[in-house]
Amino acid sequence: MGEPRRIDYAILYVEDLEASVRFYRDVVGLPFKFAAAGYAEFATEGTRFALLDRRLLPDLIGLDPRRVLDGAGEAGVVPRSEVAILVEDVDVEADRLREAGVRVLFGPVDRSWGHRTLHVADPDGHVLELAQEIPRSIPRA
Repeated sequence: MGEPRRIDYAILYVEDLEASVRFYRDVVGLPFKFAAAGYAEFATEGTRFALLDRRLLPDLIGLDPRRVLDGAGEAGVVPRSEVAILVEDVDVEADRLREAGVRVLFGPVDRSWGHRTLHVADPDGHVLELAQEIPRSIPRA
């Protein structure tokens, strides 16, 4: 694998996006950046910190957190959060990880926000996204 360039962002999957935004913005004091389409991001330095409405997970990672995962290669994956690492070539990484026996959840797929993504499960069932920067197809709000 080419060396990961950096941790791009950490995302918490939340039940109530507005309540979580209020908590991190008004109670914790993180500077709020924007919210759109079930996603909220804070203006943190370095690694981005974001929140995602859990109802969007089936389209993002191919798993519905509301159903019990039992069998079909998904056992033990209970998506609660995500860490994303930028890589140079997601497809090369997808092939390498599959060959290593890593559980691929979804992708690679091009995303309108300017990433080609691959979502995999780590040994404990946490979600890791490998992302390659590509041209954005929707403007940032």
